[in-house]
Amino acid sequence: MTAGPAGPLTTPLTSLAGVRHPLVQTGMGWVAGPRLVAATAEAGALGILASATMSLPRLREAVREVRSRTAAPFGVNLRADAGDAAERVRLLTEEGVRVASFALAPSRELIGTLKDAGVVVIPSVGAVRHAEKVAAWGADAVLVQGGEGGGHTGQVATSVLLPQVVDAVDLPVIGAGGFRDGRGLAAALCHGAAGAAMGTRFLLTRESTVPDAVKARYLAAKVTDVTVTTKVDGLPHRMLRSEMVAALESSGRVGSLLRALRHAAAFKKESGLTWAAMLRDGRALRHGKDLTLSQTLLAANTPMLLKAAMVEGRTDAGVMAAGQVAGLIDDLPSVAEVVETTVAQAARRLTELASRVATGPAAASGPAPPGTP
Repeated sequence: MTAGPAGPLTTPLTSLAGVRHPLVQTGMGWVAGPRLVAATAEAGALGILASATMSLPRLREAVREVRSRTAAPFGVNLRADAGDAAERVRLLTEEGVRVASFALAPSRELIGTLKDAGVVVIPSVGAVRHAEKVAAWGADAVLVQGGEGGGHTGQVATSVLLPQVVDAVDLPVIGAGGFRDGRGLAAALCHGAAGAAMGTRFLLTRESTVPDAVKARYLAAKVTDVTVTTKVDGLPHRMLRSEMVAALESSGRVGSLLRALRHAAAFKKESGLTWAAMLRDGRALRHGKDLTLSQTLLAANTPMLLKAAMVEGRTDAGVMAAGQVAGLIDDLPSVAEVVETTVAQAARRLTELASRVATGPAAASGPAPPGTP
């Protein structure tokens, strides 16, 4: 990692993705649309377009809309287990997208197709073994999300998981989960990462299209208002406490099934999927978990629960994925302000740290402590 006179940070991530800053805006469903992604790219960070909630024609439109707004590189997040994953990969190669990220480990074949077309492949992982697998299959980098992150999450904190993955793979590693400012970016770099990714921080910006009423709920939240529940789709899901979460957690089996059927019917109308296709997708999202019928249906139509809040502003009827840092954020800056202040603060912190290490008592009195670079 190097820092120039004005403080920009150059890492393997910036070289790999062709961006100015080692900062990533994650691909949040219904949130990371063309406007937010383009603003992030223009600011010099890596914006990731969320495609899981888009049809193929809409995805192509969204990619072209981003490109109409900026000439800077950006990425697209894909569902590796989607039935049309191969078609989406082909779309990315045809449109010349710089980066493909994945919420789950893509197959060796998908990685190979993308790399042959010159697309940078960055899967998201939540365990060391997953990072090792995609590294062996040819991934260019990995994004590691610790338990503090929003949406589907694990139990291991970023501060524990990130250095494990850094030590396990010979790839650029991006830390995610618990980051919101330059102190977090500096911490990720000190752990050996090539950058940091943020979701909730970018959701709470002026360019984010999330309705104002929903942003207000996030801004009012305390750290203790961010919870993890398995009642949405049977998997651990970090989100804001809300009326919907309370209803799901208090419902019995029959109530959960009826609610799931109502939401599934709405999603069926929205997506055009058949009941059989929805159940197939729900089973794919189980990741080997033994889910009830209602959980399987909810797994298939979780996008509708997210859309109710993130698009329609119905905080009482939707779910609001959130990292724990939601309880620490109380402003709505522009994307450019987020990127500029985060990178400047990180550079300043790293410079101050280097100065303290170089001139402190330990440096003057003898050899550095074990483990010091």
